[in-house]
Amino acid sequence: MFRAAAALAIAAAALTGCAPEKQLYISDAWVRLAAVEGRPAAGYFTIHGGPAEATLVSVRTDMAVRTELHESKAAAGGGMTMDSIDQVPVPALQQVRFVPGGKHAMLFGVNPAVKPGGTLTFTFTFADSTRIQQNARVIAAGDPAPAGK
Repeated sequence: MFRAAAALAIAAAALTGCAPEKQLYISDAWVRLAAVEGRPAAGYFTIHGGPAEATLVSVRTDMAVRTELHESKAAAGGGMTMDSIDQVPVPALQQVRFVPGGKHAMLFGVNPAVKPGGTLTFTFTFADSTRIQQNARVIAAGDPAPAGK
């Protein structure tokens, strides 16, 4: 009995060692269009860290003239401020969420062909030159965030 249990434990450990490592990836990407024409849209997503630390250095889309990384923060007196950020560290095996009221991507000069209900493709670039493409769902300014986002 003991030998059978030991053999099962060794087999389980061997199989665990064969499991693929979690890789860096992006999920839950979406874009909220601006309420006023000509104003920037905002992009949100979750970065899932891989086996090593990574650093996000840019997010781009062919459907906007320019994209910048920003972070909103509470300001003294109860207001909010927004600062541009050059890079975002992504700890190994951790998640970094870009959400309304926090980190986000600002999309300036969005192509008028981008409409609610459609998608656009983001390209995420990391400091080690890793590039990941991810489609993002597009919603109108007044629409609720996609479920689970």
